[in-house]
Amino acid sequence: MPAHVKQKIAGWGGWPRVECAVFRPEKRRGIADVLANGEQPHYIARGLGRSYGDVAVNPGGGVINTTRLNRMIAFDENAGVLECEAGVSLEEILETFVPRGWFLPVTPGTKFVTVGGAIANDVHGKNHHIDGTFGEHVDRITLLTPTGSIITCSPKQNEDVFWATVGGIGLTGIILTATIRLQRITSAYIKVDYRQCTNLDALLAAIRETDDKYKYSVAWVDCIAKGAKLGRSVLMSGDHVAANELPSQYGHALSIPHKSKKNVPFNLPGFLLNPLSIGAFNKLFYAVHPSKQGQITDYDKYFYPLDAIHNWNRGYGKNGFAQYQATFPHDGVEGLVKLLEKLSASGRASFLAVLKRMGPGSKGLLSHPIDGWTLTLDIPVKDGIVQFLNESDELVAQYNGRLYTAKDSCTRPEVFAAMYPRIKEFKAIKAKLDPAGKLSSRLARRCGIVEGPVEP
Repeated sequence: MPAHVKQKIAGWGGWPRVECAVFRPEKRRGIADVLANGEQPHYIARGLGRSYGDVAVNPGGGVINTTRLNRMIAFDENAGVLECEAGVSLEEILETFVPRGWFLPVTPGTKFVTVGGAIANDVHGKNHHIDGTFGEHVDRITLLTPTGSIITCSPKQNEDVFWATVGGIGLTGIILTATIRLQRITSAYIKVDYRQCTNLDALLAAIRETDDKYKYSVAWVDCIAKGAKLGRSVLMSGDHVAANELPSQYGHALSIPHKSKKNVPFNLPGFLLNPLSIGAFNKLFYAVHPSKQGQITDYDKYFYPLDAIHNWNRGYGKNGFAQYQATFPHDGVEGLVKLLEKLSASGRASFLAVLKRMGPGSKGLLSHPIDGWTLTLDIPVKDGIVQFLNESDELVAQYNGRLYTAKDSCTRPEVFAAMYPRIKEFKAIKAKLDPAGKLSSRLARRCGIVEGPVEP
């Protein structure tokens, strides 16, 4: 039987942490062997573990680590089309292709994500209002189904399987390879305009005014602020700098300076994160980012500021944190305000809070984005966290909003079904690909996507 190790694992938030049987196949046939001959009742794929909640943990079952499948297979230098295995990380793509004048079409806030994970969670970035999700830049996927078949799917071939897999959180099969389209760049730098906004109304007005003028846009939000300052924020809008516009002091246009990285070597005491400490940080952040234009920074600092600190998640202490991402339609701003007010009044301070405009959603049956506003929060795990998140879920659902599976920990089945109206279509496709129900996860059972008990 395939070898495995019993481990307690969690998402990047560190909560919930559960025991799973973890497999790490060296080659593609090893994954097929696990699915065919493994003794666990069900399995889920896992890449670098940067989903925050329980989407890639599977208590009572198996977890298949795919990071050994990390070969780059082919690259079309003229078209910028890369074929690679699913275990290739976005970091590896950037390090290989930025010096050659190519950048990711879409990137989340960390580069420590595998291509397979980016597709399975249909990740989005600061350019969603312009370029959509990661899955919309995928030309082809090869998928190993639980029955042992390998299916090639694309927007034109096995289209139903493709759009069930994009955003399908690993429940249709194990992604083996993907072909993705990169975007051409002439420098590795971003020109950023900073704009202070005194409250949420000012921020939303600023985004509406500028979102068609910038490729990238995201706002840091002060979630401690209340009253007239609710939603006080700094909007950071950027575009790639053309090589001929880059000042000579930056050196080679397609290379960035090497940075020494800091590390959080152990879990910090949880009491360090409290409304006072986070309030002080928020005031400082706002003060040191005055409105100014034309600030040039390398792509690493703009897209991945937290990647500069290894194990930054340990800063939330041994109990961990829940990252919570809610997206409201354009007419659901009242719900967004109420969510911010609820967080501010709760004393559950969010160290990291960002808001951005989302464009239209993709065809992915379980893909998260909808046209509107998305707010992401980091909430330390304390007593009453489940009740707080469940109440927040109901508020989001009341305003026709949606939660992101990659960052979810608590959503109940009836709430999930209301937020994802195409769940029945997804279940029908999954049933054909996985008639024995071999692919599952704690999130999939908890949200009612598949049947089975939800372990603590």
